[in-house]
Amino acid sequence: MRSLTIRRPDDWHLHLRDGAMLEGVIGDTSRHFARAIIMPNLVPPVVTTVDAEAYRQRILAAVPKGDRFEPLMTLYLTEQTNPDDVEEGKTTGLITAVKLYPAGATTNSHGGVRDLDKAMPVLERMAKIGLPLCVHGEVTTPEVDIFDREAVFIDTVLDPLRRRLPELKVTMEHVTTSDGIDYILSADSNLAGSITTHHLIINRNAILVGGIRPHYYCLPVAKRESHRLALRRAATSGDSRFFLGTDSAPHVDPLKECGCGCAGIYTSINTMSCLAHVFEEDEALERLEAFASLNGPAWYGLKPNDETITLVKRDAPVAFPAKIETGAGPVTVFDPMFPIHWDVEATR
Repeated sequence: MRSLTIRRPDDWHLHLRDGAMLEGVIGDTSRHFARAIIMPNLVPPVVTTVDAEAYRQRILAAVPKGDRFEPLMTLYLTEQTNPDDVEEGKTTGLITAVKLYPAGATTNSHGGVRDLDKAMPVLERMAKIGLPLCVHGEVTTPEVDIFDREAVFIDTVLDPLRRRLPELKVTMEHVTTSDGIDYILSADSNLAGSITTHHLIINRNAILVGGIRPHYYCLPVAKRESHRLALRRAATSGDSRFFLGTDSAPHVDPLKECGCGCAGIYTSINTMSCLAHVFEEDEALERLEAFASLNGPAWYGLKPNDETITLVKRDAPVAFPAKIETGAGPVTVFDPMFPIHWDVEATR
């Protein structure tokens, strides 16, 4: 196959940051993606509907002229989140989901939840009104090895929560382990998972073998090869419970290339080309549309996009930039470590 036309995709987990960084990266998403769920872990975080509307307007103002892009807003769950404010956001259509960050789990998550019982009034209201909870599925207790955080979170936090509130709709974001895949597959209802571009391509060797490579460091951290292969099987299976959430997370190079580098990989610019390579390699190109364009809207109760994009396989590798320049500074682009021949030719 040399050409593939699919419904225009959506990104169900995206970091845009704010200010000059937002203005520098938004075009890489809006060029290919029609919608994206926007992460709320700014400084300060997006914790109220007023915050969300203000951030939404800043995003829309930064979208390049001519691009059609809809930001789907989320709220950052805290132990003080007001259930009435959350319900108002859902009722008006402003809020698509609420995000649970365990305190200290990732970038700008120090204000996240430490005691889930204190957030139960909000979670109970969300279950009642049908508003999804997106979870960063890792524990942060120091005695748990970083490579085990997802599996322990499932056993000690997520499964007890779902037993307590079975009607709560939960998205396990950026699943990184076979444990997470198996847990989603075992659920009868109300559980799905997003999978990133980079976790389909790299394992932990990319970060550690031959020297420390900070631009492959992300949270949740990439795991061993057996987990990567489990993610590939799930993503390319066509199973409606799995969909694309890039977790594309820009940081300027000085904050990555330092003694305590930030977690995050920037993939918005080349995600669709990388995914076409992955799905072709796994003989599943006909299922790329489900993963990138159909399963996510179905899960969040939205219609698939009417527009399409066309991917074309080039004879010569596509030349993506090694870095992009933003008003905040240079950002290194994800390098999949193989030549990419698929290119997004057109959006219509």
